[in-house]
Amino acid sequence: MAANHTLNPQTSVSNWKPLYRLGALGALSMVGIILIQLVFFIAAPPPFEGTATDWFAFFEKDQLAGLIGFELLLVVSVVLSIPLILALYVALGPVDRSLSALYLVLSLVGVLCFIAARPAVEMLSLSHGYAAAGTEAERAMFAAAGEALIAVFNGSAFYVSYVLGSITGLIISVVMLRSKIFSKATAYVRIASSVFDFGLFIPVVGMYISIFSVLFLFTWNLMVARRLFQLAREA
Repeated sequence: MAANHTLNPQTSVSNWKPLYRLGALGALSMVGIILIQLVFFIAAPPPFEGTATDWFAFFEKDQLAGLIGFELLLVVSVVLSIPLILALYVALGPVDRSLSALYLVLSLVGVLCFIAARPAVEMLSLSHGYAAAGTEAERAMFAAAGEALIAVFNGSAFYVSYVLGSITGLIISVVMLRSKIFSKATAYVRIASSVFDFGLFIPVVGMYISIFSVLFLFTWNLMVARRLFQLAREA
């Protein structure tokens, strides 16, 4: 009897109504942020292949575009993903406690790594310092510090967060497939997103392949948000 109760959404979520609503709102917020980020990337393409001085000029031209270009909004997105991560852990934990716990821990590590890899506010501060510098030596100092932040932006912490995001997507999808709480379609969409994630590592065309992962993740967030709102109402 106890095992049946753990798989019953009405029983398993009865004490978690606020968390499920927060998780659903977090998923919807991430959808909105993805759209805003894409619009800004198209309207004001950041100098991803540029030097620190190129970034400083980008920041000085438009501070908001600079912060978004350095992906500050995506930092907000991963922070908002925390309630979603917890909601999925609570909902699916009774189905497979080991995999759900692994998903929770690796997801939170990924969040911390991504935050560390996106020092947007620090880059804005350096751009101000560079603009105010009175000598070439001072400008060189700020440029060197800017290059260090660009190295962080493209460094290990980002790739760790990226790979963990793909792996945790696969993990939670496996648990979803074993449950009766989320549809199998939801799990398959997340699997597709994770698989296309790894396209980033394919030379030349990798960036274009990874775009599909964003589309699938966009759809998955909508599907998960809808189901979490349903679970909250059932509670």
